Order: sequence, then structure tokens, then C-alpha cells
Amino acid sequence: MALPLERIYLGMLGVGTVGKSALTLQFMYDEFVDEYEPTKSDSYLKKVSLRGHDVEVSVLDTAGQESYAGITETAYRTCDGFIIVFSITDIASFYAVNDFMEKIALLRDIGHVPIILVGNKVDLANQRNVSQREAFDYAARKNIEYIETSAKTNHNVQQGITFL
Repeated sequence: MALPLERIYLGMLGVGTVGKSALTLQFMYDEFVDEYEPTKSDSYLKKVSLRGHDVEVSVLDTAGQESYAGITETAYRTCDGFIIVFSITDIASFYAVNDFMEKIALLRDIGHVPIILVGNKVDLANQRNVSQREAFDYAARKNIEYIETSAKTNHNVQQGITFL
């Protein structure tokens, strides 16, 4: 009988409309969903090979709206790592990243939980409102990694999630 696979729980955080669900669905199913529908909280499971070992990655796609903050708080307490997403076209979503970092620090030992900052929607580079330098500098100050993705074109989606 085969041993059960190790399961890694990742929380997908960010304000509404930054593309958390689109990134999650692209990672899970290699498909892009163009229609925006606010998420309450969804969990997805995928078997992947990381560093030569098969594991199950469970991604908790959290709500970006404050009305679902209780659901999101559970993610802060239980996830093994976090993906904080902002849209490169929306400076307010970038400013909100710090709120997510503070919430993680409040509920977890932030030095011992992997976090990656994801600037999504690079396919809309002509509408960029957050420079790469700003995002890289922020990530460096917080001692986390930064990567840019596009859920629409599947640019860096697998790398962004499996990096953790």
C-alpha cells in the first residue's frame, strides 16, 4: 500500500479583482476564466512534483472582500505558506499587501512561514501602475520573494506557486 502524499496548504491572499482565483484555476487546470465572480473561499488540490518528490498542494483561494474576513483568518492560522497577490495595474492593491503581511505577522511567526509576493496581470503592462522596482524593493525589505505573473497567458504561474 502506498503511503499518503505529504499535503502542503497554501493561502492565496489579496484584495478583490487582483486575479487570485484566475491564478489558482490556471495553476490547477491550465485554464483562464475571464469573468470576475467574487470568491467566498474555495479550496483546490493538485498533485505536483517538487524537488523530486510528489506532494499534494492544497490552495485556499480566499475572499478579497472584508465581509469574508473570518474565513480568511482561518487561512492565516492554518496554511503552510502564503501567496500575496496584487495587480500591477492597481496601486491600491499593492498598498494593501502590507495589511496582509501585518495580519500574517499578528497570527504567525512571520520569519518561519514562506511568503511570496506576486504581481499579477503583466499581460497588461501598458496599464502598469506599480513598478517592478517598487515591488522588488518591498519584497526585499520584508525578506520575501517577488515574481510577476499573468493568469491570462500562464506566464510564471506554475513557478510562482511551486516556488514556496
